Amino acid sequence: MNIQSLVVGPVAANCYILSDAAGEGIVIDPGGDAPTILEAIKKENLKINAVLNTHGHSDHIGANDAVRDATGAPLYIHAADENMLTDPRANLSLFMGSKIVSRPAEYHLKEGDILHFGDIELKVLHTPGHSPGGVCFVGDGVVFSGDTLFAESVGRTDFPGGSMSQLLSEIKEKLMKLPDDTVVYSGHGPVTTIGWERQYNPYINGFF
Repeated sequence: MNIQSLVVGPVAANCYILSDAAGEGIVIDPGGDAPTILEAIKKENLKINAVLNTHGHSDHIGANDAVRDATGAPLYIHAADENMLTDPRANLSLFMGSKIVSRPAEYHLKEGDILHFGDIELKVLHTPGHSPGGVCFVGDGVVFSGDTLFAESVGRTDFPGGSMSQLLSEIKEKLMKLPDDTVVYSGHGPVTTIGWERQYNPYINGFF
């Protein structure tokens, strides 16, 4: 699986383009800068089969429709964050001076789903706490953690629907059970590993 990372939008969210050897691909969290995302897809001559949202905040959904319109790919999100797609207040964009919306998703994700796109296989982990419908995608030695887990940090929980106790519980019960060498591709910031976070993340080690 090839993984291309793009930093997009006004708050520097990570958008990931995954592809297999045959050129089948998916886009995770197209949060903005649609021309940049579409140019990367075109450059690799990829057939995009799906757009996946780890959650519904505006910095992760801003280019959903542009990518869908250009590729014909359907959108997947957890049902608990579906309302954020169409409500700029719920997705927090209204509070940042804009009104970012996305058309409703074609498919809803749930805990334990196994997604197949070409040779790419991802398992869905529902990890609420940053948002009610936050999910992570696990596959082939990697996890795309959205705003659940960051390098030596975790997602904010002071937004509506957030819960620090729930977030930490989900991280410990689901993500920390992955192998140490699992590479973590977060919604913001640098790449890390589960082993590093298990040892050095102060939230996981009870310092907060």
